[in-house]
Amino acid sequence: MEASRDISGLIDIMAALRNPESGCPWDIVQTFETIKPYTIEEAYEVADAIERKDNDDLCDELGDLLLQVVFHARIAEEAGAFSFGDVVHAITRKMIRRHPHVFAVSDAKTEDAVTLQWDRIKAEEKRERAERRAKNGITEDFKAGFLGSVQRTFPALTEALKLQERAAKVGFDWSAPEPILDKIEEEIGELRAALASGDKAKVSDELGDLIFAVVNIGRHVKADPEQALRGTNTKFRRRFHHIETTLEAEGETLEGASLERMEEIWQSAKAIERQLTGVKSA
Repeated sequence: MEASRDISGLIDIMAALRNPESGCPWDIVQTFETIKPYTIEEAYEVADAIERKDNDDLCDELGDLLLQVVFHARIAEEAGAFSFGDVVHAITRKMIRRHPHVFAVSDAKTEDAVTLQWDRIKAEEKRERAERRAKNGITEDFKAGFLGSVQRTFPALTEALKLQERAAKVGFDWSAPEPILDKIEEEIGELRAALASGDKAKVSDELGDLIFAVVNIGRHVKADPEQALRGTNTKFRRRFHHIETTLEAEGETLEGASLERMEEIWQSAKAIERQLTGVKSA
């Protein structure tokens, strides 16, 4: 097997990796659900490379993202659902259909006309999609109803915020942030019970409920949860790097340091932040 510029080479590599007898033990056991987080991660890494204007990384990350598409298609093909060729056919058909002003005959000559035409074609596709879903016995449609306008493609924190904002428009909301704190305490108690039970599915469910409640209080105090978490992530990176550099200066390593020593340095990082900002840090 050699590197190739032909997509069929990548498809063959994935087939070899998934071969039940001679493939990779890790790749063989993966499912749509288990590789979904990697697919999302790769999309974010593409966006990051674009933001950094690093074309070398962008080429590499686009390859990683393409691998995810091939991976999903291979799993689907093994299940008899669809193949990579079907994926390519679906998107090429869609793009040709949505651009009759380029690939066929159309009166759309201006940007506004093209937008109206695009919306009309998407509406037709939506009706066809509904018919296919009904034919396949899929009855639940998250695009329907009052909350249907909230996209499931948002990051989970953003989706939770948008759902809550939408529900609040019809009065389904807390009147003040204080009762939400009680709800958070309740969810923590339910998470503790789930942990005690050892039921992983229940733990995941209760953890989701807790995070949803935390997002809710963020909305009430006008603190965007996504940005709040990004701030905490930045803070964690800064403090952990302080641990790393302090240990290096002392001739130690992260792997060799005790948790107690790392916590001690962490607290010193917090103290330094307080001195620099004059604000008590968490």
